[in-house]
Amino acid sequence: MLKVITDSTCDLLPEQVEAHHLSVVPLYVNFDGKLQKDRLEISTPDIFTGVKAGKKIPSTSQPSPEDFKGFYDNALMVADHVLSIHISSKMSGTAQSATLAAKEFEGRVTVFDSETVSVGLGMMAMRASDMAWMGSKREEILVALEQVRQKQSIMFTVDTLDYLRMNGRIGGAQALLGSLLNIKPVLGVKNGRVEAAGRVRGRPQAIKELQNHIAKYVQVNGPSRLCMIDTPGGEEEAQRMAEAVKATGVEVIGINPLGAVVATHAGPGTIGYGIEPIKL
Repeated sequence: MLKVITDSTCDLLPEQVEAHHLSVVPLYVNFDGKLQKDRLEISTPDIFTGVKAGKKIPSTSQPSPEDFKGFYDNALMVADHVLSIHISSKMSGTAQSATLAAKEFEGRVTVFDSETVSVGLGMMAMRASDMAWMGSKREEILVALEQVRQKQSIMFTVDTLDYLRMNGRIGGAQALLGSLLNIKPVLGVKNGRVEAAGRVRGRPQAIKELQNHIAKYVQVNGPSRLCMIDTPGGEEEAQRMAEAVKATGVEVIGINPLGAVVATHAGPGTIGYGIEPIKL
């Protein structure tokens, strides 16, 4: 038996984690002098309310190798092997911590760098665990994950680039800073980093641009499944966009609020999606 472990930047709903038999290692948020576990001890509204009240935008940090060892020990009590799938190594040291911990388990833990984040990572973890439960071998799952990594797309728009800039995660979107008033960025994850995918005038146009990208994606990749993402300030738009996407035949598997770690970098009013082919 193979057990899949991921981390809290996967932004999966609790019911998705349970249904797909996943274990989730929390990252940390350093906010107002306290180091707290993502989703377990601090939530996204906690951060945005605090920042609005004048507190400094928090920083985030990866789990320690010791954190991972605890999860691996528990998993290997019932499983033969662990597949540990994590946020892009270009965004976080999480995969590095996992790799250091894996060395203690004599080849019984495989670490996979998703080269993405949020529901992109989450959908990879769900697919891998589903394959494991259906009897696929580790090598087959890794081949599938490589294919997903190449074909998957995650795109989003934000109300402000301040959060990405303050945390140094802006990547190739740096050029969008200092834009004209009401110019909204369209961002994507490419080669493991946040990159600019365009900029448009106004929020409605940014959302329309996201929908255009979905339509183009499906034209190229065929039947696809999609998971929406949002933060406080973007919930209603995410719901409307999900309904519009469903009407085009795309399978929407969730509308997922960003957890505290990812939201710390994205900021309020974020809306976006992760999409991948249903069949590889």
